[in-house]
Amino acid sequence: MLAWIAGALLATYLALCVLLYLQQRRLIYYPQFTRVDAGQTDFSLARPDAVLRGWVVNPGRTHALLYFGGNAESVDANREAFARALPSHTVYLVAYRGYGASDGAPTETALLADALALHDEVATRHPDGQVAVAGRSLGSGVATHVAAERDVSSLILITPFDSLVAVAQAHYPIFPVRLLLDDRYDSTARLPRHRGKLLVLRAGRDTVVPPLHTDRLLTAFKGPTQVQDFPAAGHDDLSLDPAYWPAIGSFLDADVE
Repeated sequence: MLAWIAGALLATYLALCVLLYLQQRRLIYYPQFTRVDAGQTDFSLARPDAVLRGWVVNPGRTHALLYFGGNAESVDANREAFARALPSHTVYLVAYRGYGASDGAPTETALLADALALHDEVATRHPDGQVAVAGRSLGSGVATHVAAERDVSSLILITPFDSLVAVAQAHYPIFPVRLLLDDRYDSTARLPRHRGKLLVLRAGRDTVVPPLHTDRLLTAFKGPTQVQDFPAAGHDDLSLDPAYWPAIGSFLDADVE
């Protein structure tokens, strides 16, 4: 009887591991909450297998900011806030593939390649200016990749993590997440290749990306770093703090003065 019970428990555990592996991208990406009609956008970029769409805020500025959002973030909801907070920058809010009005389905490989293509397009539109990059939560992994592969003078990471694998393993400690996860977003390995300056916004009550994972990422970077702490903020309400937008604005303005 004990052997039968042990076998049933093992079979159940293995079945859950298989389910976790097969459904992992549904646990990482939440594009269903962000979809909009393509007619509502004012920017598009054709990729070999998809068209990415989004919005341009404060067009015509010399300098630009490319922003990558979180895993369930509708980036268009930030348009007014970016317009007010960063009048000196043209801001590009482009939805990941499968998000907003963009085509396709999200994977790490596709999102990272799209991000580089977006950066290169934005750089051609701002030949006389700087192209800064920002990423929030999941987007911090995308932004870090761009900063590692391109000449980015200013990188802003909002509630960033060391790697998605490490965060997922902490949330699912009984499962071998490190063996199961395909989309890993290993920012700790990539961030040291960034040659510009760094601003990190850290939420003290973050339960999605606990500050420990942000701290581990910070140890990997030896360049000029600013850390703005928000001790009372959580993962999702950080941007409601009155100091949030001024921190971003002053960091970017210092780069273009």
